[in-house]
Amino acid sequence: MAIIAPDSTSYVLASKVKDYFSLIKFTLSFMVVFSSVVCYLLAPNINFDLASVLLLFIAGMLITGSANAINQIVEKDTDILMKRTANRPVASGRMQVNEAWTFAIIAGVVGTLIMWQWFNFASAMIGLFSLFLYAFIYTPLKKVNSISVLVGAFPGALPCLIGWVAGTGLINPIAHFQGTLANGEVATFSNSGGYILFLIQFLWQFPHFWAIAWVAHKDYQKAGFKLLPSREGPTKFTALQTVIYSMLMVPVGMLAFYFNISGMLAFWILLACNLWMVYVSVMLVIKMNVAAARKVMFSSYFYLMIVFLALLFDKV
Repeated sequence: MAIIAPDSTSYVLASKVKDYFSLIKFTLSFMVVFSSVVCYLLAPNINFDLASVLLLFIAGMLITGSANAINQIVEKDTDILMKRTANRPVASGRMQVNEAWTFAIIAGVVGTLIMWQWFNFASAMIGLFSLFLYAFIYTPLKKVNSISVLVGAFPGALPCLIGWVAGTGLINPIAHFQGTLANGEVATFSNSGGYILFLIQFLWQFPHFWAIAWVAHKDYQKAGFKLLPSREGPTKFTALQTVIYSMLMVPVGMLAFYFNISGMLAFWILLACNLWMVYVSVMLVIKMNVAAARKVMFSSYFYLMIVFLALLFDKV
């Protein structure tokens, strides 16, 4: 087997590609774009089309990647203080700020243009607004006040609305449009479905993000980030907030069935997933330790994938 010398072209290229994957936070971006694609396919007037799905995925990765790149540019001086982020390309100095800015601008513009040209103007503008809100409002606010989590939950959930609007072309939540049922029958649907999907992901972010902030509290504190709802850090108040938002997820999950987004099978799967999130959040209140917070965190990762796949599988 050939050994690649550290100074070879192949090694340099591989390192550069790895840095760009890190710059866009590929795993996080993929998760965000996954929800957008699923919500696009959940629109009743949309049938699966590989070209459209791939273009939505590419546009979503570019827009989300742009926002994440700007986030790393703005936070380069604090990223270097935290063990989990110190090796990021901009913070470590492997990538110059100008290079990261060039990528962020090109990716954001190209992603927005794809959304506009292939889908519609409304979804492109929501995507652009989401990028701006995440990169220029949420990111600097993290050092000011824990309300940043509430602000950040909007761009975190907007991909659901972007996907839905990309399919329907409608923003108005009380608007109606025609779609086709699984049996081929044409029916009228409410555009509120996109906002229900938005709410599901919006509420999910609070137990998810607070669990992460609990586990990584010392690192975040070192960087000056104020992310937990209590100024004292991981307290009973923080754990109770996690329970409250997990409980709110239960009735919101039921709305997907009520508004004919999905059927009875998805209803029961969502109910089970939401009740599980309530359970692990209650256990956090009882145990008040990192292990319990980590259980909330990992449960929330699986939650989003299971819930959206269930909604898509049981689409009305």
